Amino acid sequence: MSSKAYTDFADASTTKASKVVTPQSQAIPGREAEMARNNAGGFTFTLDKWGTLDRFIMIGSEGGNYYVGQNDLTKQSFTNTLACIAEDGVRAVNRAVEYSVAGRAPKNDAALVVLALAAAKGSPAVQAAAYDALPKVARIGTHLFTFVSILNSMGKWNAAAKRGLSKWYTNRSIEKLAVQMLKYQSRNGWSHRDVLRLAHVKAQNEVQNNLFKYVVKGGEALSHGDPIPQLVVDFEFLKRAENSKDVVRLIESNKDISWELVPTQFLKDPDVLMALLPNMGLTAVIRQLGKLSAAGVIAPLSSGSKLVMSKLQDAEALKAQRVHPITLLQAFKQYQQGRGEKGSLVWTPDQRVLDTVNDAFYASFSNVEDTGAGILMGVDCSGSMWGASVNGSPNLCAAEVAAVMALAIVKNQKNYWIGGFNTRMSELKITPNMRLDAVLNVMQRFSWGGTDCAQPMLHAMQNNMSNVDLFVTITDNETWAGHIQPVQALRDYRKKHVATAKNVVIGTSVSSFTIADPKDAGMLDIAGFDSAAPQIIADFASKR
Repeated sequence: MSSKAYTDFADASTTKASKVVTPQSQAIPGREAEMARNNAGGFTFTLDKWGTLDRFIMIGSEGGNYYVGQNDLTKQSFTNTLACIAEDGVRAVNRAVEYSVAGRAPKNDAALVVLALAAAKGSPAVQAAAYDALPKVARIGTHLFTFVSILNSMGKWNAAAKRGLSKWYTNRSIEKLAVQMLKYQSRNGWSHRDVLRLAHVKAQNEVQNNLFKYVVKGGEALSHGDPIPQLVVDFEFLKRAENSKDVVRLIESNKDISWELVPTQFLKDPDVLMALLPNMGLTAVIRQLGKLSAAGVIAPLSSGSKLVMSKLQDAEALKAQRVHPITLLQAFKQYQQGRGEKGSLVWTPDQRVLDTVNDAFYASFSNVEDTGAGILMGVDCSGSMWGASVNGSPNLCAAEVAAVMALAIVKNQKNYWIGGFNTRMSELKITPNMRLDAVLNVMQRFSWGGTDCAQPMLHAMQNNMSNVDLFVTITDNETWAGHIQPVQALRDYRKKHVATAKNVVIGTSVSSFTIADPKDAGMLDIAGFDSAAPQIIADFASKR
């Protein structure tokens, strides 16, 4: 888009009345209907139903922010999702698929909620779209049970449901189906036995039929010589195993035998865990660090520690499995404290493994591309950022997430300036070589006062920063303290310096409010902190 064309667009999207300076404690004149008082008392733009749907799919409604509780947001999300389905159900389904497949959500549950509501409340065409999309979103058995649980709560076991659920089972290879049915046996009070019965799933061949009989009726339903997947044979052996040596031999002979298939009594045996370890994916290893240490597999100078560290050092696996820095930061904190959040499991952390997790955390920043844009990054350093929880990251506060996002950009961009703001703005001297603790220490000096999200643009104008292509604002979205609305400050910067300047607002917590003007193509909200955020910013920044 040319500079003139962009200026014309920006002018057209802003009413004459909005060109006045408006305190954040008031709505912009002429745009009152598009704004609402947020939970901190300031006025921000309200998201439309589709923007709210995107936020729900991206970060769900778990763990409110500094001001908002969880339950109300859950109710709001369901109500809004149903409104979107009523307006354009296929569009709602496609949004769920897009976010889920791209890995842009820390949890998959919200996308499954959208599909289930579409399947239960949508028109026949929308129902068909939901079930066609089901294998793309419900990629494993536990996803399927989440979907079925929601669907069942609305009493929707109709013909469309039976056809759609049947395809989930029958369109898989027998080997992959066996893994799904044995590895993910039940969740939320549901099992494959329940789904097969209620959906009246009909097998497509003899082996598949035998697998279904086994799951529904047990091994006694099969006759000697009936063709059955090898994994079923091995699973039956594991259930009857009397010693760890036999279990180890079987694990070593079949790579499809995962942690979930091994009887509980053997999961404390170091030899069994050591046999499982080579075939464990990186994310599984990260989740089980505590258990591996408690069992003695991870110990100073042990072969288990060496193998775990080699997996954590695998840069390709980090990239392929979309391991986010937040995941590794959580794992580091959990493993370091030497005890689980629930239960009595305790362990002694291996310092070399801790160091390797820490190294993996920093290595996971490497996939962010240089946008080529001049970036001014403003990090909200108000007090609320240090108390706000982050969806999917219960051990972290919003300030920590903001620090991670700051590092993700600073480490990979050439042209940037980074500042911290509350009701004023000052440079945060964050460098690419900084560690996370150092970044937090720098931010901590500004952790007081209110929140004024117009500060990045105001600071740029006051200091004659004439080459800012992209403002990146990292906040919990509860702006209230400024004498001018952020959208007005961006307008003024465009008029004074860069007509095509853009603003990305990264809201670290769930909120129904948005700082970005929904009518301005040069403003973008990113709700939450997910692995796709750096690429989203890069894509947005590159579109001139």
